[in-house]
Amino acid sequence: MTADAPALDARLRVDRAAFSLDLSLTAAPGEVVALLGPNGAGKSTALRALAGLLPLTGGHLRLDGRILEDPAERLHTPAEERPVGVVFQDYLLFPHLSALDNVAFGPRCQGRPKREARAEAADWLERMGLAEHAAARPGRLSGGQAQRVALARALAVRPRLLLLDEPLAALDARTRLDVRSQLRRHLAEFEAMAVLVTHDPLDAMVLADRLVVIEGGHEVQSGSPAEIARRPRTDYIARLVGLNLYQGSAEGHLVTLADGTVLATTEELTGPAFVAFPPSAVTLHREEPQSSARNVWELKVAGLELHGDQVRTDLAGALPMAADLTPAAAAELDLAPGATVWASVKAAQTHAYPA
Repeated sequence: MTADAPALDARLRVDRAAFSLDLSLTAAPGEVVALLGPNGAGKSTALRALAGLLPLTGGHLRLDGRILEDPAERLHTPAEERPVGVVFQDYLLFPHLSALDNVAFGPRCQGRPKREARAEAADWLERMGLAEHAAARPGRLSGGQAQRVALARALAVRPRLLLLDEPLAALDARTRLDVRSQLRRHLAEFEAMAVLVTHDPLDAMVLADRLVVIEGGHEVQSGSPAEIARRPRTDYIARLVGLNLYQGSAEGHLVTLADGTVLATTEELTGPAFVAFPPSAVTLHREEPQSSARNVWELKVAGLELHGDQVRTDLAGALPMAADLTPAAAAELDLAPGATVWASVKAAQTHAYPA
């Protein structure tokens, strides 16, 4: 990342009958920005607006200092004239062309000789692990293979802005791991900017330098992956990064929630504050514990499900939360929906920060 003026400078305003997007978005050369948010938040709308597939009703879009769109000036650069590469979920590969010619299509449109374009396309397919599928048409490719061809085609035109809409969604777990690593390397190798839309927090954490979280058409939080993961500011983000999150008013080492529930923390704060802790910090007991934990609540088991090698327990009551414990511990506690349990969290395992 550089300290220079952002190469991407956008204020995306899109008004529809039932939805409005108003999002400011910047990126420096070489920066990867991930847009996160629940369904209907406006992520895909933002991506389509950047691509030129959806006109802005207000705001502006500048790329490398060039104004691509400004509704006030009645300026709209068509999608095909923007230095933008796009990979959508549905791939949009040409069904009558081979994988090689799909990737070569962009360089050919840029005026490169056929042999040069095909040689570059072959190189991209090699990087994507698809050299042996160069002659195959999209109908004979798996979903994951087609996704990688679409990615290669977008990168082959060397765009100044690369837009990726759930680029790894069609891949199986093993292929996803490999392609995620390849994609991160490719994104790091060129100076263009990339904007990524994904529902997978791991994709965002691995691929992006900065996360922008959207809810209801507006930004609710932005920052580095580490900052977002450590200090979530909405329930959606907390669930995304796997934390229990509460908001209240702090006085010293105590945070009082709106319903009067008090949480003890190690941080000393005054005023509006968040308190977060992971499900792994919660210890469950069938009887009220006689321990040093200052945070203890009587709750009921609302649900149980396997979460990796842990049992994720949803707890309802005065302070709803999620707790993780081993299958052996769940069996020993004889947990079942409706069971009464005591949950304890040590103050040292909480994290409080200004709201």
